[in-house]
Amino acid sequence: MATVLPPPSKRQRTIVAEKAHEQQDVDTIPNDLGSVRVQFFDQSTGKPTGAPIAIPVADATVKNLELLLNTLQGNDAVERVPYRFTFGADDQVVDIVNDLYRALLKPGLKTTEDIISLQYTPQAIFRVRAVSRCSASIPGHGEAILATSFSPSSSSKLATGSGDNTARIFDTDTGTPLHTLKGHTSWVLVACWSPDDTTIATGSIDNTVRLWDPKTGLPLGQPLKGHTKWVNSLAWEPYHLRQQNSTSQRLASSSKDATVRIWDTISKRIDLVLSGHKSSVSCVRWGGTGTIYTASHDKTIKLWDSTKGTLISTLSSHAHWVNHLALSTDLVLRTAYHDHTSHIPATDAGKIARAEERFAKAATVNNRITERLVTASDDFTIYLWEPPNAKPLARLLGHQKPINHVTFSPDGSLIASSSFDNSVKLWDARDGKFLFTLRGHVGAVYMSCFSPDSRLLVSCSKDTTLKVWDVRTGKLKEDLPGHRDEVFAVDWSPDGKMVGSGGKDKAVRVWRH
Repeated sequence: MATVLPPPSKRQRTIVAEKAHEQQDVDTIPNDLGSVRVQFFDQSTGKPTGAPIAIPVADATVKNLELLLNTLQGNDAVERVPYRFTFGADDQVVDIVNDLYRALLKPGLKTTEDIISLQYTPQAIFRVRAVSRCSASIPGHGEAILATSFSPSSSSKLATGSGDNTARIFDTDTGTPLHTLKGHTSWVLVACWSPDDTTIATGSIDNTVRLWDPKTGLPLGQPLKGHTKWVNSLAWEPYHLRQQNSTSQRLASSSKDATVRIWDTISKRIDLVLSGHKSSVSCVRWGGTGTIYTASHDKTIKLWDSTKGTLISTLSSHAHWVNHLALSTDLVLRTAYHDHTSHIPATDAGKIARAEERFAKAATVNNRITERLVTASDDFTIYLWEPPNAKPLARLLGHQKPINHVTFSPDGSLIASSSFDNSVKLWDARDGKFLFTLRGHVGAVYMSCFSPDSRLLVSCSKDTTLKVWDVRTGKLKEDLPGHRDEVFAVDWSPDGKMVGSGGKDKAVRVWRH
């Protein structure tokens, strides 16, 4: 009797399907299509760059378009900037991934007779390499780690908050603990560096906010008391909104007591109390235009004026608790005047000017400063907003369970959402269009974080692993096992060199390439 071969496994079927898909994709560009005229436009200003140029269709690849644009701008080989090209028409935005033929001509969006208007945005000038190994596992905490945050100036300092009532500062270069920040009498839920790297703020279940000096690990004065229930979230005032001669920087804290308090961190007094929510305020963000954004379990998002403390508007579309919100300018507000060059201006005025310039560059779209907002809820949906419009730009559907965390990519082009349905989803931040589902985790995904160059995403999960994803293809780049229990918090350092994570196994792990 002949042996019957077993049916192919799921992995074998996947490999065969991928090979067939690749073979279909290899279809070459016809050589008889002649040329197409292309006009480049700067997406931030809307102004044209140069005159329309005729390009052979066979050579109209992204690489060649990039080369051509750099030549038009007079950039030599050393200064060459990588660009991302998009084509917008009839409320539809098309990313040019490989070449103009596959993106526009083959689908019939344009013909060789038309002038194709391409919008370009510079990608990050530096490339972050995917973290692939655990360089340090640092014990110290006596309970689960609930928050991790890298210093805005470098990847060598990491602050963590834990269920053992302490926060700690770790030296990630040597893999050793630097300081233990003792004072809280209950779990530390959030740790947040000031944008100028001089203060760490921590919020706790003991209803207080405490300020610490990261150099010495000592408390800066008495705790900030005022909340009647625990502190959920903290947000520093953006550096460029500081008064030039003022040493004070304000801090916003949101609490389960349904209020947000604005603190003067020098006098340790309450500046303003923002009361209007009817339930726990789960998340607070301080925008670069001076607006404070708050998300609450009362199903609403509120916008506040940070100088007067008055309510600007209420955004209400969610049908359940709003768990998290993120701004398209989060990274530049967090890092202020620190950038990849590591050059810090000498004067305070220079620092404020640099921070303002970086914010304006990140927030300018079509010659207008636009700060977008994305909110995630227990109603399984995400909304994309463009304040002050009270109507959402898009409703992002697809998750099967509550969404725990959302974040914008540093270049403002993508949104990543992490959910209890074991998946991370990627969305286009311009129109809310669904791009990919990143599947691989076998437990709830607690949060995710983009690399500073917006090319990679790291996610942490209940399944004890971290995973690094390539956001261009939606494929898994690195699987990072190592933790012995659930991973609650992850952060990618602003200079792109390291990833820090912490969770239920009480150890901080530092990952690098």
